[in-house]
Amino acid sequence: MLEAKTEIIAVGSELLLGQIVNSNAQFLSKQLAEIGINVYYHTVVGDNAERLKQAIKTAQERANIIIFTGGLGPTKDDLTKETIADVLGKKLVTNEEALANIQDFFDKTKRVMSENNKKQAIVLEDAEVLKNETGMAPGMGVEVDGRFYILLPGPPSEMKPMFTNYGQQFLIDKLGIQDKIISRVLRYFGIGESKLETDIEDIIDAQTNPTIAPLASNDEVTLRLTAKHTDEAEAMKLLDEMEEKINARVGEYCYGYEQTTIMGELKKLLHEKNLTIAAAESLTGGLFSEQLTAIEGASQIFKGSIICYTNEVKEQLLKVSSGTLENEGAVSAACATEMADNIREITGSDIGISFTGVAGPDSLERHPVGTVFIGISMTDRETEVHEINWAGSRNAVRTRTVKFGCHYVMQMLK
Repeated sequence: MLEAKTEIIAVGSELLLGQIVNSNAQFLSKQLAEIGINVYYHTVVGDNAERLKQAIKTAQERANIIIFTGGLGPTKDDLTKETIADVLGKKLVTNEEALANIQDFFDKTKRVMSENNKKQAIVLEDAEVLKNETGMAPGMGVEVDGRFYILLPGPPSEMKPMFTNYGQQFLIDKLGIQDKIISRVLRYFGIGESKLETDIEDIIDAQTNPTIAPLASNDEVTLRLTAKHTDEAEAMKLLDEMEEKINARVGEYCYGYEQTTIMGELKKLLHEKNLTIAAAESLTGGLFSEQLTAIEGASQIFKGSIICYTNEVKEQLLKVSSGTLENEGAVSAACATEMADNIREITGSDIGISFTGVAGPDSLERHPVGTVFIGISMTDRETEVHEINWAGSRNAVRTRTVKFGCHYVMQMLK
């Protein structure tokens, strides 16, 4: 297989102005990595023919796969294919199938197709046309002088399915990729990136196939395992063996796979165990409840919540004793215990979870910003309270608190 050196060129002045985020490059890099193609460079260039020409010539000096996103539309500033045709010495021709698809789109929406929309059906001669099943402008792939050029539309809703369904296969065929390349993402919570990497340092150092790529984000750590083999079943076996080896050391922190969330896994666990939960939220102001009820099927396991932001509501609705509030304070283990116990009893739930603390910007009851108490009450078990001290913004404190609440409930249930 040809050694692939890829450059992704995103075209659009709106990217340089910060009006939109270049999420296309991130998506393409991930997809390319899954088929063993290395991305060496990301470039962003505005809607300017001369600057785009220079970007193409620079890419030609250092890459043999050049992927473009954007600039395939009907307006004058959509100049990607015209500029590429000029640089490559290629003619532009009308693709009749693409033109028919564009006309069909306008017919279905009962609109009249303006002349400039026909521009979207123009493609590079000798190019393999990539169908646009969610928009109008087709993409294309072409080989010139040993380099492969792929042109994709800018809107992610069009670009992603086009590359997944057609662009990726174009590269697999042209490069003669034989190996099945399969990735698996393991998600960890409650352990920092440095601690996790230290615990499996020798495994990472010895990696060959599968490879291991750690990534930390939003208080979580992920490990992306990628295996290659001509036999897909053998690739899966390699992934299974590596996952088992890793989780023999850090498995207690592994909560799920791929794009799941810790809240999603909590909901799944509660459903499997046929348990219900309710929340008493002071510090988090309903954030736990909002995130849980955003998941389909949450009504099966979530009874309800009380947002008790003031002491009056804690006492009157949640029945926290006045003695606790006066003597221990709202920001205390005692208050978190009563909140969790009482919300469980009031709603008839199997589990009650409570959140109280100081999100900031000012201290409260002599507690510094970031002081948090999470209470977890379960039927026939002693109520647990976890005290945490966070650093960070108000929003970060609240978000982390909700995640750790999920983590602690799952730990108790497991």
